[in-house]
Order: sequence, then C-alpha cells, then structure tokens
Amino acid sequence: MRSSTGAKALTMAAYGSPPSSHLLLAILIPILLLTATADANEERKIYIVYMGHQTSSSSSTEAEHLNLLKQVLEGCAPCDSLVYSYTKSFNALAAKLLTKEVEKLAGMKGVVSVFPSKILHPRTTRSWDFLGFPATVNRNPPLESDVIVGMIDTGIWPESESFNDQGLGPPPRKWKGDCINLKCNNKIIGARYYNSLNDTSQEESPRDFNGHGTHTASTVAGKSVQGASLYGLAGGTARGGVPSARLAVYKVCWSFGCAEQDILAAFDDAIADGVDIISISIGYPSAFDYFLDVIAIGSFHAMKKGVLTSASGGNSGPYHGTVGNVAPWMLVSAASSTDRHIIDKLVTGDQRCVVGASVNTFATEKESYPFVYFGDGSFPPADCTQLDEKLVKGKIVLCGYIDDGTGAYLAGAKGAVMLNDAFLDTSFSFPLPAIAISYSNGEKLMQYINKTNNPVANIHKSEAVFDPKAPVVGSFSSRGPNTITADILKPDISAPGIDILASWSTLGKVSGSPNDTRSVEYNIISGTSMACPHTSGAAAYVKSFHPSWSPAAIMSALMTTAKPMNPSLHPDAELAYGAGQLNPVKAVDPGLVFDATDADYVQMLCDEGYNKSMIRIITGDDRCCSSLGRRTARDLNYPSMALHVASNESFAGNFTRSVTNVGDACSIYRVKIKADGRLKVVVNPRTLAFTKPDEKQGFVVSVSGGPMATNSTASASIVWLDGKHSVRSAMVVYTDFTS
Repeated sequence: MRSSTGAKALTMAAYGSPPSSHLLLAILIPILLLTATADANEERKIYIVYMGHQTSSSSSTEAEHLNLLKQVLEGCAPCDSLVYSYTKSFNALAAKLLTKEVEKLAGMKGVVSVFPSKILHPRTTRSWDFLGFPATVNRNPPLESDVIVGMIDTGIWPESESFNDQGLGPPPRKWKGDCINLKCNNKIIGARYYNSLNDTSQEESPRDFNGHGTHTASTVAGKSVQGASLYGLAGGTARGGVPSARLAVYKVCWSFGCAEQDILAAFDDAIADGVDIISISIGYPSAFDYFLDVIAIGSFHAMKKGVLTSASGGNSGPYHGTVGNVAPWMLVSAASSTDRHIIDKLVTGDQRCVVGASVNTFATEKESYPFVYFGDGSFPPADCTQLDEKLVKGKIVLCGYIDDGTGAYLAGAKGAVMLNDAFLDTSFSFPLPAIAISYSNGEKLMQYINKTNNPVANIHKSEAVFDPKAPVVGSFSSRGPNTITADILKPDISAPGIDILASWSTLGKVSGSPNDTRSVEYNIISGTSMACPHTSGAAAYVKSFHPSWSPAAIMSALMTTAKPMNPSLHPDAELAYGAGQLNPVKAVDPGLVFDATDADYVQMLCDEGYNKSMIRIITGDDRCCSSLGRRTARDLNYPSMALHVASNESFAGNFTRSVTNVGDACSIYRVKIKADGRLKVVVNPRTLAFTKPDEKQGFVVSVSGGPMATNSTASASIVWLDGKHSVRSAMVVYTDFTS
C-alpha cells in the first residue's frame, strides 16, 4: 500500500552508501553547476583538503565540508565542487577548485594541507598497477609460459580477447589434461566440466554462462587488451598478472551453485592434469572442520603434490569468525580497495546532491523524474521487490532495503534509490539506474518528499574517482579469527577485490538481476572472489622464478613481503587483512622463507587432537603423529602468528619457527620487533647467520601480557633484516568476540 504521505516524488537519495558494500561514502555532494564567474582560462582541478583526525559525527562533518567550500568558492555551488567527503577515520575532502580558492583554503583555520589529487590514467584494470606490478615488470618468459593455473569456477568464455594465444607455443610437456566440449588453444590448454546434479539450464560444456569464472581467469592470466571498459567506465588496458601463463578450466558451478562433489572431482583432475597453482574463488559462509570441507581436503592433496591452492576468504564480513577457507595449507585472500573507486550521484529538485554507490552505466538523463516511496508513512519505506507498474512507471522510487533491482525494473521505474547501512564501500550493478545510500540519508529524503509538492530526482551515470585511503579491506570481506584452529591466522593476505574490471561472458548478466538483458565483454564486480585471482596470479609469478619451491615457500614469500596496512582504518587489524597487502614484485626475492611439508601439517593436526583414523581420511596414508612432547598449532612453521587468549586474564605463549635461506649465501639477519604496548615480545636468538643457500635456522618468539578485554586485538610484527631483505611476520593476539 502506498502511504498518503509517501506517494510524493522523492528527490534525492541522500548522502551516499552503496549496495551490499561501499567504501567511505557518507557524503553530501551536490549537483554540477557551471561556474559563471570563474576565470574562463582556468580549469577546476581536484584537490585533497586534509583536516586531521575526525572530531565530530559524519553527518555534521559533511555539512561542515559544504560550508567550508561555500566560504571560498567563486561562481560555483558547493554541491558542484565537492567530489568526496572523508568522514570515518579522518577529516578530509576532495573538491574541484581554482588556484585562488586553494590559496584561501590553505590559510583557513583547521586546514592542515591542500594538495592536488592524482589524475587516474589507468593503463590496466588498475588493480595490478596499484599493487606496484606494472606490465613492464621483470619477467621470466620461458618459465612463466610453463606455469599452469587451474581455475575451479563457473567455466570460461574462450572467445574473449583476454584468452587469445598469440605468441604462445604448445602446452608444456608436463600437461596431461584434456579439453571436453570446448575448443582450447595455447592459452586455455584444458577445460573440463562437472555436472553431477544434471543442471539442464546450460549447455553441457566448460563454457561460462555466468561471467564469474571468466572474470577470475582473466585476472590471473589474461592477455593485455586495450580499450577495455564497462560502457566507458573504468576504461584502460585489461591484463592478468601472468599473461604468458596457461589456463586449465574446471567448471563446477551451475545455475544452482557449486556441488561439493564436483569441486572435489575438479581438485582430483587438476592435480593429475599437472597444474601448478589452483585458484578457487568458492567457499563456505563459515568454516567447517577440515574433514568436512572438500576444499580443505582437495587442497591438502594438491599441497602434497607440490600444488598451491589459492582461495577466497568469503563475503560474510564484517562479522568476526566468518572466514570460510581456513586450512593452513592453502593461501586465503581478503578483499581490499584500490585507489580507483566507482561512485554515483543523485540530484534532487532542490539541487541537493547525494553521493552513493553503484556501477551505473546508464547515461545521465537530461530531465528529472518524480521521486516516490511507498509504505505506511513510517521509516524505512517499503521494499521494492514487488511494485505496481501503474504507480511506479516513469518515476524514481525510494526503496527501504537493497535488492537486485528487478522489482523496480519490471515495474518500469526510471530509477531506484536503495537503503543499506551494512556495506558502504563497494559499488554494484543494477538493471536500471540505481544508487545505494545510508538509512540516515534516506530518512532525510523522506522528509524532503513529505515537504515538497512535486519532488523530483535524477540519477547520474557513475564515475571513477581517486581514493587516497586505499588499500582498505572491504566491509563485506570475511574476518577472522579462524574458528577451526584458533592459533592459525586467517585470512592470510589482502588483495584487490573491490570494483575490479575484468573479462566477462557475453551471456552472463551484468548485474545480479535475471532480467538484465545487457551483454558485455568486460564487467566490474567485487568480492573476495576477485581478490583470490590476484593472489593466484602473484603466486604463479613467483613460481615462474622458483619452479621448485614448495607451496609453503610460495605462501611464505607472498606473506612475508606483504605491505603493512593502516591499522587506524582497520579495527579488526590482522583478523581483517592477514599479513598485509599483496606485493608481487618483492615476493620473488624474499630472502628467507618459512617452509613446511605435508608431514608438518599432519603433525599440526595431531597437535590439535585429531586421531589417526581421522587424519588418514585427509592424508591418505597411515602416518603416525610424532612424540615430540606437548605441542600446539603455534608450532607449525607458519609465516604469521596468532594467539587466542582468555578475556581478562594474563597470558603467555610461544611460537617455534624455522627459516630457510633463499637469498644471498652468506648473510646475517637481525630482528626488529614492533609491538602494541600491551604486548611484551621476545625473540631468541635475535641474530641469524647463514653461510650457504637453503640453510635453515630456528628461533622462538615469546609473547606475554596482562588482561585484555573481550572483543580485543593487539598486534605485533617480527621483522628479520639483512640490509637487503625485510622478512616480516605479522602477529595478532586476540580475545573472544561477542559479535
């Protein structure tokens, strides 16, 4: 039922926040007006105005930013000038300014600095460049083309230009796979499909009718394709991390989802086929016991054969204990942002402008449309899953909750404004012009509607803007702690997973709506599914330089060279981002690695209390646990360190570790410790001297401290330095979480 007050046309989706996950956007960015009095010869440029730490609520800060601009702008409305308002962790704004306006701002009270923003000239999907991994990076071409990455996903769209095989020779001799019901080439050298539940809605082949598998595969190893974009948005040259590597495709996902039995069959084939890396952007909403987890089982067998499995952490954040893939023998990725962020704007009839989130590829209309909401007049308004076409057609509708836009689309709406507070940092596509905003902004819009005779609104086409805070872990990205083995940190590492442009199946839906009829060759999507192939590509890159390295050594190289992330932006610290942000270039020469064999993982299972018969299920042999005295999972030679402690009690714990020299034959490493003030961290010995390659040296890390409250984390890092290499182990001590 339409409310008597709510039938008015809503004019604006106020002050931004996107669908299911959207970064830092609680903003008030009004509409673009022409600057009549500005110097005709000077073009406005985007500047960052930094004003220190956040001292007020986000809503008041937004208003303050507009008021600040009002004091200095000449011939331009604040709504026109403001590009971004940073209001959560610090106080800053981005605005289009003239030189004289910059000079005024720089001298105002409370302004720390004003500096020009970087202009984005993306040469790639942006994510690899953001990682400091350009197309011109040093490569090992012969060995890179020998690396085979197995993609367990929704299949592949082989016609994509990302998978052309120009310049590639025949598959490596080690390859034993096959192509079934798909024409392969020297890029896609293998393709299988698994359809045990007999989904008849798709062709029986490895062909991708969804787009997800094509997106992940091209992120790992897609060839460079110039002029890629989504309807002109985020344009540039699309490329994968290892463009010369080969792809083997294992389709396990269909319209109903991905059957566990099919996944395990794909692992079985991939290992036997001769892949070097397995990339699987699939998982559970929460962790299962290793023996009830087909991905843990499959990846264990892969590890035994020297194959590293790279997996996604899950999209169930920001809640604690939601990371789904937690086995220590697989590398698990969290999703973080790059410095290119996709935003959208809603402009109301009273010239207010709201910035929110969506990947809106529809052209900005020249006119505004009636803005309406439905319900009993209370807030929030009704949802938009079922709408009356007679009441909605030709109008923009305010929706009380976020959905895929199908209801508004089928009812003939001109646009939809959706409310969502859970995720404010990721942009999503819809089948019609749409934008996601916060509930607080939605409430203001209802007030606007109720006080306006003819409220109207206009949703603008999305644009890419520079985000100086990146990388920040997405709010949707699943968090630790590891609910199966508390003292093994998961996720392991963070990689780009927000607003990622990559290849797409032309039969896949652009948005989540089944009624979306658009067909594209490249699409922008988000998730730990997008982070995983970045890590997979980096692992393949390291493998191309070190083909004999074990999966554990490759994991170690990536984790110990990861860039530390800003803890002030991450209250969950390592439980959100693991060791830090992926850094592929550094990982090729890590200096030292924390190596481990299948026997080490078996011993960890023994230490965790698994009995022999259970271990046999996953290991496939009768190996017995060693009698080394009392041990814990903290004795596994893992690159990071986690300690779960009881709330409000003093604690102490040890980590035994061993490092292998993969750097200079003769080298001396000295330890540097950085720790939260609540922690006392001691490393013994403090110096490691190596005289030959592959030499191993052991050390023990001891951590202790006083009582920590529930819902607490305390971080530390242990860094080994030899003047050339920096080998960093992240550490987190945490208590129980109540939410």
